[in-house]
Amino acid sequence: MTSFSIKLLSFIIALNVLTACKNTKQLPDPLEAGWQGQSVCEVLQDTKELRVLKCTFPPNVGHEKHYHAPHFGYTINGSTFKITDQNGTREVNVPSNYSFSNDTIVEHEVLNIGDSTAVFLIVEYK
Repeated sequence: MTSFSIKLLSFIIALNVLTACKNTKQLPDPLEAGWQGQSVCEVLQDTKELRVLKCTFPPNVGHEKHYHAPHFGYTINGSTFKITDQNGTREVNVPSNYSFSNDTIVEHEVLNIGDSTAVFLIVEYK
């Protein structure tokens, strides 16, 4: 690889990182985002390595559009959600005792359309 190619590749990577950071700064993180002015998440632990959130969604309560940094999630109690993200809007049955993870920044908005209160743990890496 030539010196020019390496510089060009470095520039493209830096531009992608800056664009991702700019986009997420326009949206709240999951703790900052709420639903109709009310908080839906609380901090269970916050250290220099990670932050653990507990997010609770009674029926007809959602989470306004927000972003997640890379994280691990666990569903303590599931329900049915309407999820809107870059792929469109869909209904998803999220089961209890279900784990998930994302190693990239994701953005979405959710609404609990089920009849039970859903509870999630979100472990964010710093």
